[in-house]
Amino acid sequence: MLEFMEGSHAVAEIVKRCRPQVISAYPITPQTHIVEDLAQMVANCEIDAEYITVESEFSALSACLGASAAGSRVYSATTSQGLALMFEVCFNVAGMRQPIVMTIANRSLGAPLSIWNDQQDSISLRDSGWLQFYAEDNQETADLHMIAYKVCEDHDILLPAFVCFDGFILTHTFEPVSLPTQEEVDAYLPAFTPYQRLDAANPLSFGMYATPEYYMEFRYEVDRAMQRAKDAFVKAGREFGEQFGRDYSALVEGYRLEDADTALVAMGSICGTVKDAVDEMREHGRKVGLLKIRTYRPFPAQEIADALKGVSTVAVLDKNISLGNGGAVGTEVKAALYGSGISIYDYIIALGGRDVRKRDIAAIVDLAEKGKGDMFYGLRTEVL
Repeated sequence: MLEFMEGSHAVAEIVKRCRPQVISAYPITPQTHIVEDLAQMVANCEIDAEYITVESEFSALSACLGASAAGSRVYSATTSQGLALMFEVCFNVAGMRQPIVMTIANRSLGAPLSIWNDQQDSISLRDSGWLQFYAEDNQETADLHMIAYKVCEDHDILLPAFVCFDGFILTHTFEPVSLPTQEEVDAYLPAFTPYQRLDAANPLSFGMYATPEYYMEFRYEVDRAMQRAKDAFVKAGREFGEQFGRDYSALVEGYRLEDADTALVAMGSICGTVKDAVDEMREHGRKVGLLKIRTYRPFPAQEIADALKGVSTVAVLDKNISLGNGGAVGTEVKAALYGSGISIYDYIIALGGRDVRKRDIAAIVDLAEKGKGDMFYGLRTEVL
């Protein structure tokens, strides 16, 4: 049944139904509503979980790490500078192979201070070993949390995951969302069975010192698990579709790409605006389509190359900047399409929450088709 609810509240509701046993988070806008709701649910005994209050984001994820190592299903949420304060712990969680799921309400990073949306925060941790899934709307956000737990806790994967959705654009927006019942969630997502856990009767050590003779093999194993996560995501997404009717078995999703000459590539909520812009351009006879990237880590390079066969021009919309080298997504799309003969241009757009309108998308298509790209789009040159 569809419910009209705020994005953050939808996340809290689906997290409750995923039955985490330990929740720890430090409230920071715009994810605050998520953890406020979960704290209220724990206080009301609606969820059988331990809610750990902490003094910082570093401690929040540290508490999650310990609880996960002890064998609990664990959840947290954060954003922006809060995620930056978790930087050290993020690498430890992945290196210790703990399947924690954390919601990222994407927000720009200071300085200058900005509370608005872009995807710089999660992109900055692309090499930490966390899976990264990006949602277009609040329905997809809720659904990806269930899929994330299923992929993370697969004993062939055992990696943590970010479920990323755009701060304010989705977190504070009310949309109709279909949430499964507790029984339906239980049928899809069984109780967590840890591969190994801290046990006084059978002592183990996690995150120990590794000399140069062994450190590289640990990183290799994380990389192999990240690669295997592609198949695990496809399987979990297909099973989700069979049970709930919404199929997430594709790492990338095409929109009106079948006969497109020019393709836009993007992640997150901007894809909704792009779809509307594509429809308008199609009405004027322009052969334009969209390729939405759902899993940034693992990066679906082959799936992107397969989906974009036949187009002549690609315009990548990057709500982030790898300073000195362009957008992070654009760089990887160019690598995926290397040698294809396709003209590929990158556009840094909407940093710090700047609006993106349909006419902006159309203008970018114009630029790409004229061979102009690899630029910041919409710069206010009068203030430079």
